[in-house]
Amino acid sequence: MAAPDEAPFARLNTVRPGAVESNWTAIKMPDGGRAGFASLSYLMAFDDDWGFGPGFYGAAKGNYGGIFTAGFTGQRRWRLSSNTHLATSLYVGAGGGVSSAQLRFGGGLMLRPEISLRTQTGPWYSGIGLSQIRFPSGNVKSGVGLGFTLGRAMDFASFSPDDAGKPGRAGRRTGLGFDEIALTGGFEKPRASSRDRSGNPRTLKVGKAGAELRQYIADGSWWGVEASGAAKGGADGYMEVLGQIGQDWALFGSPRLRLGGQLGAGLGGGGNLNTGNGWLLRAGPTLRWITPWGPSLRFDAGYTHAPSGAYGGTYGRLVLAMPLDRTPTLVGDDPGGTVRVQQLGASVMHLPRVKFKDGREEAVSHLAVSMSREFSPLLYGTAQAGSAAAGSAGAYSFGLFGLGVQSEPVWGQLRVGAEWLVGAAGGGGVRVGGGAVTQAEAWAQWAVSERLRLRAGVGGFRTIRGHDQSTPLAHLQLSYAFGSLQR
Repeated sequence: MAAPDEAPFARLNTVRPGAVESNWTAIKMPDGGRAGFASLSYLMAFDDDWGFGPGFYGAAKGNYGGIFTAGFTGQRRWRLSSNTHLATSLYVGAGGGVSSAQLRFGGGLMLRPEISLRTQTGPWYSGIGLSQIRFPSGNVKSGVGLGFTLGRAMDFASFSPDDAGKPGRAGRRTGLGFDEIALTGGFEKPRASSRDRSGNPRTLKVGKAGAELRQYIADGSWWGVEASGAAKGGADGYMEVLGQIGQDWALFGSPRLRLGGQLGAGLGGGGNLNTGNGWLLRAGPTLRWITPWGPSLRFDAGYTHAPSGAYGGTYGRLVLAMPLDRTPTLVGDDPGGTVRVQQLGASVMHLPRVKFKDGREEAVSHLAVSMSREFSPLLYGTAQAGSAAAGSAGAYSFGLFGLGVQSEPVWGQLRVGAEWLVGAAGGGGVRVGGGAVTQAEAWAQWAVSERLRLRAGVGGFRTIRGHDQSTPLAHLQLSYAFGSLQR
């Protein structure tokens, strides 16, 4: 019989294998140039053989900075020995960028099949295989060639979604393993020597909006991933995804006020900014205040540089960060937390009246990665990142974040709710003004099983300033739900 002090606590329901995986694929482009695509994916296992998860691909070689896609990978593994396995995978995503008469991404849908042989040493594994990148409705297609993989195996620990609202203990990070999620907004001022892709000076400030995920390794030390897009300044379609590391220290003896610095590296481009092959470097100071109520406020500044392009500039941004988890402790020392439901999903959105810069109006369908996290039984935060996948808006991408409200389950396993999101979008010839957009939706969701959720919604999408864009939308989403601790 459980001890009295343990009885109320929910326990981990599932610990599944997981992995963070990257690969490199070379491709000859239709305009005669050669490019390389780099990727980053998070794969979670159904079991020891099957896995799935979100990921993105971006151009990292050749003068094609700004080609991005976001989507999902499904993977099947066969264990050949204790440290060797064979894997087949299929990535389905959407996006594009740097379009021209010779370079067309069609509706934006991208497929990448792969078969590879991997060898594992400890938690790390590497592999080589055959792969192909193709945009079926465009003319971008590689031959079957070599692909290279580097990954790190880990665990995905979670509670049952049915434990939502209960106190829980884990002694480890749960869910996706991040300690903090943040919303970012600010401006970047290009240096005087910055140029667009036509060689013209590019000195107008670029307003950016985005999101960030962090994990704290030790007191004041972190690593994370950030993504943002242009929301003002005539650079609609610009997008960047960077990894970062950083350290800060307490100021004036107060552990809540901290000064430090951070370094970042990743891919960026689009919006006619000349980032060359797409690689970006970033560095600068950061000032963080951890409020007594849990959230943190931060001011970041610094310099962004595209080593192979003609773009760079100083930036400043404000950040609002919400805690998700914290550095794990032993179960006996863990005061625990409250189980909250997170969902990771694949979304298809249909927008019937999308306006283009050339005056036409057409239907466009989007493919997106979506994530949500409950803050309370009735309030949740949500984010979406995706691109056009059908229609003629290939290279159009967006990133949105916001809040939603939901009901308790009604009529069995059915919930209803509504959400409002803001963010940045652009590319593909779609009219979005400076890039700042908003989306509102009412939805109904059915719990298909303990962890699978099917959701349908209707709403509207529009630009925040002016009337450049306004269209209804229909949204269908399939998501995987799991419980994680809010501590």
